[in-house]
Amino acid sequence: MTVRIAVAGAGLIGRRHAQAVSVAEGVALGSIVDPGDVGAEVAKLHGVRHYRSLADMIAKDRPDGVILATPNQIHVENALDCIAAGLPALVEKPLATDLDGAACIVAAGKANNVPLLTGHHRRHNPLIARAKEVIDAGDLGQITAVQATTWFYKPEDYFDVEWRRKKGAGPVYLNLIHDIDLMRHLCGEVVAVHAMESNAVRGNEVEETAVILLKFASGALGTVNVSDTIVAPWSWELSARENPDYPATSEDCYLIGGTHGSISLPNLAVWSNRGTRSWWEPISSTKLIFDFEDPLIRQARQFAAVIRGDEAPLVSAEEGLKNQKVIEAVKTSAANGVTVSL
Repeated sequence: MTVRIAVAGAGLIGRRHAQAVSVAEGVALGSIVDPGDVGAEVAKLHGVRHYRSLADMIAKDRPDGVILATPNQIHVENALDCIAAGLPALVEKPLATDLDGAACIVAAGKANNVPLLTGHHRRHNPLIARAKEVIDAGDLGQITAVQATTWFYKPEDYFDVEWRRKKGAGPVYLNLIHDIDLMRHLCGEVVAVHAMESNAVRGNEVEETAVILLKFASGALGTVNVSDTIVAPWSWELSARENPDYPATSEDCYLIGGTHGSISLPNLAVWSNRGTRSWWEPISSTKLIFDFEDPLIRQARQFAAVIRGDEAPLVSAEEGLKNQKVIEAVKTSAANGVTVSL
């Protein structure tokens, strides 16, 4: 069965979703929904119909599912429209601009038994699947600490758009949520957060750097350092080779350590002692093999499997809500100087 998926939103991520859906096995692009003329251009490129509203598309050309790559501010409205129509939806991260909106989406999906997914595409990356296999198999022993670096430099003209200088548009909301999702996916639930923020370079209303301490339910501790003012090679965007628009580096940005070994990502090297575990003993690394398939294509294929009823969502709406709760805890901690428990 070929599943028809419509893409709502013809911006940067919407266009990438449309391309992924158009080439994923067992999936067909149904239509493009966007109020602007750019939507018509993207639809023409893929040879599908263009609709200026979600309601018009649902009424005239109902698909099997919808990817919502619309602005964050209308995610709740769009998701509720899909739920009311009984249409499974994949909502780009974050689910909403606040926790109440995200919780509303999750509750409505459950009440109406409509499958809902969150667009944390990194979990679909084959290297993440391989890393999780290693961790879940116990190869690293008990996870005790994690370290994540998300450093990059957003050029000055990026901030010519006013909303990008305002609260809610900094790297914590826009970028860190992906890193938090992977930390939770690989290392378990976050139970406490302590954070500090700074805007010392640009002086905009929004933060530009944040340093975060995490405590996991397992007892493991983590540090996450995010900044959009640093010229550096250590970020998922620049090291994972997921998006060809970013120049690739050979560096790692995540380190996960356990009592029997450690792993670095995205290069997927496992470090361990061959014999006795000791800092006096030789340590060696093993580079694990993984596939480089585009995670957005894998995500589209998995969405289709969810629609057919063959699989459960890899990243459900509930998972998206949990990530958003951690991000809100980061902002609350940074604002008040306190440790926030989840």
